[in-house]
Amino acid sequence: MGATTIVTRFAPSPTGHLHLGHAHSALFAWRRAREAGGRFLLRIEDIDPVRCRPEFTDAILEDLAWLGLDWDGEVRVQSAHLPEYGATLDALSARGLLYPCFCTRADIAREIAASAAAPHGPDGPLYPGTCRRLPADERAARIARGEPHALRLDMAAALATMREPLTFHEEREGRLRCDPARFGDAVLARKDVPASYHLCVTHDDALQGVTLVTRGEDLKPATDLHRLLQHLMGWPEPTYAHHGLLTDETGKRLAKRDRAATIREMRAAGATAAEVRGRAGE
Repeated sequence: MGATTIVTRFAPSPTGHLHLGHAHSALFAWRRAREAGGRFLLRIEDIDPVRCRPEFTDAILEDLAWLGLDWDGEVRVQSAHLPEYGATLDALSARGLLYPCFCTRADIAREIAASAAAPHGPDGPLYPGTCRRLPADERAARIARGEPHALRLDMAAALATMREPLTFHEEREGRLRCDPARFGDAVLARKDVPASYHLCVTHDDALQGVTLVTRGEDLKPATDLHRLLQHLMGWPEPTYAHHGLLTDETGKRLAKRDRAATIREMRAAGATAAEVRGRAGE
């Protein structure tokens, strides 16, 4: 594979059946790779053991094949690679860039409510840093007692490693400035999930040699945090192409939680693959 070969990927989470929005995103990445003679990868992001189900993984593979999409190499299933994500967390922790957070959602909500002006980021109110201020011996004792905890990125420590501002290259827009600080001390591993989306996606994009990250524009803000993780871990920087989102007749984004019509339902109703691809914006 040449150094300039485009490598894209589609990386759904198996928490439900694919709908038109997913088809649009998959087709967008698949076309970019195929038109350039590059590689299109399929990744299953099933880190969350509560929401992800293997039958949805099977359905994703079946729906994509029915749509006529093919992919290169084996499908990467994230749940089969937990030690790799753990090694990344260990590397960040060894550099003093992570800290354990014992707060519950209720604890955080109470502290934010008591604050006169809680700052907000792309995902809502920022964590107030309660556990960042814990003494090292107290952290160690609580971990030794087996207290459930998340792992948070110490954003101030992470930003202190940078010699110049981070940027990323967005197709059609050029270089854009990153502001990872707006995420605050982001969670990189939850109490019930061994590694976060942010950590896993950047790890896998680097490992798999993805050169062009294509995804919905709703994920564009996350690029700031992903570029910081790439900087911290010495991972290569891909180019980004964030595409528009499909909406319903009211202008609302298609989503699983709103019971958007699935590809399987359209197929059962008699739609052809070509028709579904057309509705997905091909």
